[in-house]
Amino acid sequence: MKKSPYDELTIGELSTRSGVATSALRYYEDRHLIQSLRTASGHRRYQRATIRRVAFIVFAQRIGLTLEEIGVELAKLKEGCVPTKADWMKLSQNWTKRIDESIEELQRLRDNLTCCIGCGCLTLERCRLANPQDRIAKNGAGPRYWVGDSPPIK
Repeated sequence: MKKSPYDELTIGELSTRSGVATSALRYYEDRHLIQSLRTASGHRRYQRATIRRVAFIVFAQRIGLTLEEIGVELAKLKEGCVPTKADWMKLSQNWTKRIDESIEELQRLRDNLTCCIGCGCLTLERCRLANPQDRIAKNGAGPRYWVGDSPPIK
C-alpha cells in the first residue's frame, strides 16, 4: 500500500503545526527525541504522529524535565507506532509530585516577591531573617531560608 504524501510532514509543516521552531526540531532530532525520513534529495519528512511527540516534549519541558529525562520517557514508547492516550498517561503518571513541588515554589515566590528573597542577608533594612555574622552560611551556599532552612528563633 503506497503512502499518501499527506501522511508525512515537511519540517516547516511540523513547525507550523507544533509551534516549535525548525531549529528546535532539528535539535530534537539530533538528540533522538524525534526522527525523520529523508527524501532522495535529503529533505526531512516526519510521520504525522511526530506532532504528538513534539507536543509531549514541549509539555514535559514546561514542567521542568530535561531533554535527557524526556528521552528516557520517550524511549519507553514502541518505535514507529502512534502514541495513544494510554501511552501518555503511563509516561506522565509520576509527574504529579514534580508539578506539586513547582506549584509550591511558585506560591512561595508570589507570596515573598516584594518583601524577601530568603537569602539571610544583612542589607535589607526590614529583613525578617536577619543573619548576623552570616551564621546561616554553615548550612551551605545559596538562599538557605528559601530552600527550607529555618531562621533561628529570637
